[in-house]
Amino acid sequence: MPKTSSRLLALLSLLQTHRDWSGDALAERLDVTVRTVRRDIDRLRELGYPIHTAKGPAGGYRLGAGAQLPPLLFDDGQAVALALALQTAAADGSVGEDASRAVATLRQVMPTRLRHRVDALQVTAVHPAGTHTATTADPQLLLALGEIIRAREELRFDYQRAAGTSAPPRRAQPHHLLTWRGKWYLLAWDLDREEWRTFRADRISVRTPNGPRFTPRPLPNDDVSAFITGRFRGTDGTTADWPCRGEAILHLSAHAVAPFTPDGIVEELGPNRCRVILGSWSWTGLAATLGRYDTEFDDVSPPQLATAFALLAERYARAAQANTSTS
Repeated sequence: MPKTSSRLLALLSLLQTHRDWSGDALAERLDVTVRTVRRDIDRLRELGYPIHTAKGPAGGYRLGAGAQLPPLLFDDGQAVALALALQTAAADGSVGEDASRAVATLRQVMPTRLRHRVDALQVTAVHPAGTHTATTADPQLLLALGEIIRAREELRFDYQRAAGTSAPPRRAQPHHLLTWRGKWYLLAWDLDREEWRTFRADRISVRTPNGPRFTPRPLPNDDVSAFITGRFRGTDGTTADWPCRGEAILHLSAHAVAPFTPDGIVEELGPNRCRVILGSWSWTGLAATLGRYDTEFDDVSPPQLATAFALLAERYARAAQANTSTS
């Protein structure tokens, strides 16, 4: 028979699966008697867990929601995922203070092996206007990258291009992990290209062993958020993911356009003129997006965007003509 403490944890883990358990089923799973199960249930209740009893020949138990939050049981994977989510939330101004306190509380009860790994994971969440973060990356990969960043060791990795093809092995000095528009990125100094680069975390496959230790070089302006925002939304591209980027001058004020342009750049040119830089998956899609502002515009570039406007104009004209002929 397992020790009482281990058995209580095992019992609590079973009860947290959100189902009714009979006393016989619990006794069988724990390899104890039904009487022992009843005693253990009473011990958990004394610790503050609201365990409800169901009537019946064999009886039954369910872990309910209590008025107070009792101690919680997480396995290693759940603890890491929770710490990761809380670190991301801590960078959000709306719940940042509460999330930071929650990280500190969780850290206090973590085993040492997990505490060191979570401490190595420092997250910067960069939230463009009008977006929400919904990260999709392997927590183990993020922890590994966090450890390499903290150790200040060169990262050796394989990187999958957007088209799905693999690039030659890469070498970089990792600087920071961050989120942008729901994706995780690694900010690093690319040793082969000798420039700052951002890499999609879900396309990284870490090679072992790591490279030698290095002294981190200063980031331009020493501001991760400002640097990434400028890199993804600067004049060299609206975002790193858009294959088509173009611009036009709208006959509207920047103040009027900016609230409706969370994915682009708005440059004020005068009381009723502003330059808009946008990205899209296609040139016709970009042309349609610019058309939504319902105003005159000029100085369209590049030529592919102007061609897309002509194509859309022909389509719209045919649609209007067809509608007129049938009415």
